[in-house]
Amino acid sequence: MAETSWTICEGPVGPLTVVAAPAGIRGVWFEGQAPALEAGERRAMPAVEAQLAEYFAGERRAFELDLDLRGEPLQLAVWQQLRGIPFGETTSYGELTRRVEAGLFPTELEPYKRVRLVGSTIGRTPTPIIVPCHRVIGADGSLTGYGGGLERKRTLLELERRVAGPPAGDEADQLALL
Repeated sequence: MAETSWTICEGPVGPLTVVAAPAGIRGVWFEGQAPALEAGERRAMPAVEAQLAEYFAGERRAFELDLDLRGEPLQLAVWQQLRGIPFGETTSYGELTRRVEAGLFPTELEPYKRVRLVGSTIGRTPTPIIVPCHRVIGADGSLTGYGGGLERKRTLLELERRVAGPPAGDEADQLALL
């Protein structure tokens, strides 16, 4: 990864390896998942470290960090939709799929298969936590798939729920299933 630097940030979900380029953050990896990185490229990233620490302490609800996400238009659109899920709230894979512009899906893809493609794209989110892919749950409120493992997903959702306060209506029912 030319022109990149990296650091490790500690948190309640374990150490996170963060890789950044001049235009912004390119990747966040959970312990044991990071690509091979050059030791000489390790640098302090005070803004990243501070914002992650504030998030984990319940003091930050949104990240104000530049991102350098790379992907196909559909991937970028899904990741943008993830960024729109409010702190402490969740949405389902189906609902998120409905929010993505239909013209971005392959024309040969049957509409009912779009949710699988979106789910796969969410699973490849290069900057988990900062792009809150953990806020997407099953239609029945169950925890499903997370690149960092379901225990980390549960930890992040519980952290946000404690900070945001009790949800109302259907979301309270969904979170009760966690």
